[in-house]
Amino acid sequence: MREIIVNKNDEGRRLDRFLKIYFEKAPLSFIYKNLRKKNIVVNGKKAKPEDILGEGDEIKLFLAEETIEKFKKDIKKSKNSKLPDILYEDEDIILVKKPINMLTHNDSKAYQDNALDRMVDYLIAQGDYNPRLEKSFRPAFVNRLDRNTSGILIGAKNLKSLQDLNDAIKKREIKKLYLTLVAGRVTKDFDVDINLKKTGNNVMKKSSREEGKRAITEFNVLKSNKDYSLLSVNLITGRTHQIRASLKEEGLAIVGDRKYGEDRVNKIFRESGLDSQFLHNYAIVFEADAFEGLKGKSFVYLPDGKMKDLAEDIFKINLGDLLNEKNNF
Repeated sequence: MREIIVNKNDEGRRLDRFLKIYFEKAPLSFIYKNLRKKNIVVNGKKAKPEDILGEGDEIKLFLAEETIEKFKKDIKKSKNSKLPDILYEDEDIILVKKPINMLTHNDSKAYQDNALDRMVDYLIAQGDYNPRLEKSFRPAFVNRLDRNTSGILIGAKNLKSLQDLNDAIKKREIKKLYLTLVAGRVTKDFDVDINLKKTGNNVMKKSSREEGKRAITEFNVLKSNKDYSLLSVNLITGRTHQIRASLKEEGLAIVGDRKYGEDRVNKIFRESGLDSQFLHNYAIVFEADAFEGLKGKSFVYLPDGKMKDLAEDIFKINLGDLLNEKNNF
């Protein structure tokens, strides 16, 4: 028999969802069967899959140790010794700067350096997270950036903040602003509201309402000349490749974008030292009541190196001053 005491990070979870994370290698049928047969009980009583757990609840597993170990989740051990570049941190939330050419999560069988493992390693080192004491929770990001997109990742340090952040994003109470450079002259602000569907080679294309997922994006002109336009992008929904695919539908191409861009333009900028797409999540603005002291605050991270240099050279501007002026940060 094994006993589990529910902690703060598992409070509020449905019992079956908690058990599915705890027994990550087990099918749901295993969990439902053992609940039905009272091999898994809560506070000494038979429990239902939909029961909500509270802090301090006692879950007893009347199962063989071999069975528990067979299906139990593994403690994820990072192979990373590097720590994140932190923009902001409090007891619940952490904002991390992600550079170009870094994954948000490890998404292959072979280990690759990624922002999530760096964040988790940092929280372990700080004593804010102990994977051996947690039964189901692991710190997580609530937004995702492509490998070739730099910017701000929003991390949750506990279950409550994870739920609040996801709820705020769903209600559009957290604004995510991106900076992009496109080929062509754009003279006025515009919105794109389309449905996107994944096709071959992981390319997103416009689709019917029935087939795809709705993607809403607001584009605002910061600076423009006869050849290029610098845009600020407000990501209303969060679909894969949303900004890149939406601009493609408008006949615009992000400089350096190898999947949706123009080879001729990309070649020009490679020769200028830019070997990635010019797309950067430069600001997070909190508009939700759930985060005490953060409502109305903006966190800004200017692009580093070549992107910043190119924007300032093409338009003869100071990028930080321009963004402050346009957004009133």
